[in-house]
Amino acid sequence: MAEVLIVEDEQRIAELLRRTLEHDGHTVHVAVSGNDGLRIAQTKPIDLVILDLRLPDLPGEEVARALRRAGNVPILMLTAKVSERDRIAGLEAGADDYVTKPFSPREVALRVAAILRRGKAEPEPVVTSYGNGTLAIDTAAHHVTVDGRHVELTPSEWQLLDALTGRPGRVWSRYELVTHLRGYEFDGYERTIDSHIKNLRRKIEPDPRQPRIIETVTGIGYRLGITYDH
Repeated sequence: MAEVLIVEDEQRIAELLRRTLEHDGHTVHVAVSGNDGLRIAQTKPIDLVILDLRLPDLPGEEVARALRRAGNVPILMLTAKVSERDRIAGLEAGADDYVTKPFSPREVALRVAAILRRGKAEPEPVVTSYGNGTLAIDTAAHHVTVDGRHVELTPSEWQLLDALTGRPGRVWSRYELVTHLRGYEFDGYERTIDSHIKNLRRKIEPDPRQPRIIETVTGIGYRLGITYDH
């Protein structure tokens, strides 16, 4: 079970989520503002953050960016902002997934469980390298290095890289990647994958504007642009 932080200023919603997640065995902390949430995240061993984008003091996107600067705790957004542009802004700020209001508390609990499973999977110990050592991955430790430099990835970024490196050269459609990532389809999945790829490229590409590790295949999706070192 996990320690979950809910950052939500609507008391009714926060209490409903708290009861649902505690019923599932999680320890739950509730913050009513962005600053309060950041304080709790700094002082508690938080495993996942449920973050409302509309807070009384700080924009949720700003809170997400602050959490990302501090580490890679998974973030599930709650948003009443229904436009694709707003959802993408939240994802690019570092969120792993989102749920739009109104929502079912059980749906949120299932999303929480799925994100936690992605972050805590324990594969067999295997260290592989690609592109003559450019990219090295320790699957057991979830440890990634690029040209010898350690890179911290979110659970979603890890899952995407795991898919792409599992079949070097294979072209993955956005639909295939979101199914691998989430296990289900939802509206806006194409832009969601694009946002996660953009964040991943910022971390692993020498020049994200001219990517050579993760290549775009126009009209289809993405593939790993470097080969496995046998």
